[in-house]
Amino acid sequence: MRVMLLGATGLTGGKVLQGLLDSNHVSSVVTPVRRTLALSHEKLEQHEIDFDRIHEHGELFLVDAIICCLGTTLKKAGSREQFRKVDYGYPLKAAQLGRANGAKAFLLMSAIAASSSSTVFYNRVKGELEDGVKALGYPYLAIYQPSLLLGDRQERRTAEALGMKAMPLINRALLGPLERFRAIEADTVARAMVNEVSALARETPPKPVVRVYEYPDIVALAKA
Repeated sequence: MRVMLLGATGLTGGKVLQGLLDSNHVSSVVTPVRRTLALSHEKLEQHEIDFDRIHEHGELFLVDAIICCLGTTLKKAGSREQFRKVDYGYPLKAAQLGRANGAKAFLLMSAIAASSSSTVFYNRVKGELEDGVKALGYPYLAIYQPSLLLGDRQERRTAEALGMKAMPLINRALLGPLERFRAIEADTVARAMVNEVSALARETPPKPVVRVYEYPDIVALAKA
């Protein structure tokens, strides 16, 4: 399977990239990036692009599946407009290009409580993206909705760092319906995504499928 990975420089995306390169079910990994990764591999195809002009690179989207781990924070983006461009505009345009070029599967990193009707800006943008990708009619669409992602980031996020220290205790208190809000290791999410792509390489569902994964689903898929 030929797979495109968006967001390969991020916390989860970097782990997904390594998993895809190690997978016997993946023949090549296409990574559009703003800056070239310090990584060389026979399966890896890196392409430096301007994401504001992503529409000019339709030929890169001749792939079987797309995994989208693109995302930023309001603080890093600098404004709501910039955040929306990165977390909604770029992923949706990529999904459109993939569908137009025959991609059969799209795996989207979203967030817990994403909803286009949410009063929380972050959750609303994520929900609007989910709705936009659903409308494209991919034969296979998987939406991952993790809560706080745990792992070592290149950039410092103070609020998340504080949350990470408290989460082992908090996670134990999140039971039953609240389990979906448990923090999760980025490595676990990445393993789940790679496992899902590997399963799709072996067998494609005969009918269109939309799947939404929360904490317990992601953990189970990572162990599959």
